[in-house]
Amino acid sequence: METLINYLLQFGHLNTQQIELIKSKGVAHELKKDTYYSEAGTIPREIIFITEGIFRISYYNNKGDDVTKYFIDENNLVVDIMSYNEGIPSSAYIQSVTDSKYIAFSKEALQELSMTIIAWDAIMNKIIAKALAEKVNKISPMLSEDATERYLSFFTKFPGMANRIPLSYLASYLGITQSSLSRIRKNING
Repeated sequence: METLINYLLQFGHLNTQQIELIKSKGVAHELKKDTYYSEAGTIPREIIFITEGIFRISYYNNKGDDVTKYFIDENNLVVDIMSYNEGIPSSAYIQSVTDSKYIAFSKEALQELSMTIIAWDAIMNKIIAKALAEKVNKISPMLSEDATERYLSFFTKFPGMANRIPLSYLASYLGITQSSLSRIRKNING
C-alpha cells in the first residue's frame, strides 16, 4: 500500500487522514501468471494499481489474431478509462503475464474519495494525463521504426520488463512474428 501512496504523492499533497482513507478503500489481490484480469465485453467497475508483476493489454483483430497493444508494470494504474467513464463494455483484454499483485478501488470507493478529498480529482487528472502522454510516446516512434529498431527501443525503454515477458507477447507488441523476433535476437546477440 505504501508504494501506491508514494505514487499518488508524486501528483499532489495528501494529509495523514486522507492517506488513511485511501488505504481503507483499496483491496489487495493476487493474480497468477497468464490469468485474465478482465476480458473484452465487460464493463470496468474498478481501477487497479499494480504493486508486483506485468499486465498485458490486448485485443483480437478482424483476422482473429491476438494483438498486444502494450504492457503495464509495477507502480502504474490500470483501467480502460473510456469504458470505465462511459460505463460501456471494454474492447480490450487485460492479462497478467507474470504472477502479479494489485490493489483495487471500486467505482464507489473512488467516488467517495473524490467527494471527501479535495485534491483527489486533480491528482487523478494528472495521473491520467501522464498515462495518455506515455501511451502516445510509446506508439508514435514505433510507426517509423523497422522491426529491429522497435525491438532495441523496447529494451532501452523497458529494460526491467523485457526478460519477464513471453516472446509470443513481445512479438505481438512489436508487430512481428515470433520467428522474426527470434531472427532479430540471434542477429543482435551474435
